[in-house]
Amino acid sequence: MRTVTNFVITLAAVTLFAACGNPQKTAETDTHEGHNHAAGKGHGTATEQSAATVSLKDDKLNAVYQHYVHLTNALVKGDVAEAKVAANAIELGAKDLANGASLIALVSKIGSAADVDAQRIAYAELSTNFIERVKASGLSSGEVYVDYCPMALNDKGASWLSNQKEIKNPYFGEGMLTCGEVKETINN
Repeated sequence: MRTVTNFVITLAAVTLFAACGNPQKTAETDTHEGHNHAAGKGHGTATEQSAATVSLKDDKLNAVYQHYVHLTNALVKGDVAEAKVAANAIELGAKDLANGASLIALVSKIGSAADVDAQRIAYAELSTNFIERVKASGLSSGEVYVDYCPMALNDKGASWLSNQKEIKNPYFGEGMLTCGEVKETINN
């Protein structure tokens, strides 16, 4: 019976990963910049460094966007508390933005959410808002990628912004870290 249960779990995991078209990396196969490390480890610093190399033309939006990157990384890690910290920072910065009230309303849902699943649902709306704002602002340096996961939100699909081509899915985190694709590149 135990063997059958293990087989069913393995089959379900393989099916889930295959449905997205991106196999989950393991510690043995996850290579980045020519070195091996545990899956999901060693990337945080690169993400934070790439956030520093991206600069939006609108200085106030640029400051808020850096907190959006922080929020995205927190959701990738499934860290509810850190996502709330980032959401609060976005809320404070949004007060100085044109039409900041709409952003504040969206991000407040993340700050008050009880779990990561609720945060991820609210993040989808927030990301749509950020994508529009970043496109309208334009970049003075770097590149921003509009990523898309067709399986997010119960297969409705959702987008997010990233400073790197490598997919790190905030809607599923480590469960399906590489699910998604780059749909668009925004640059200066």
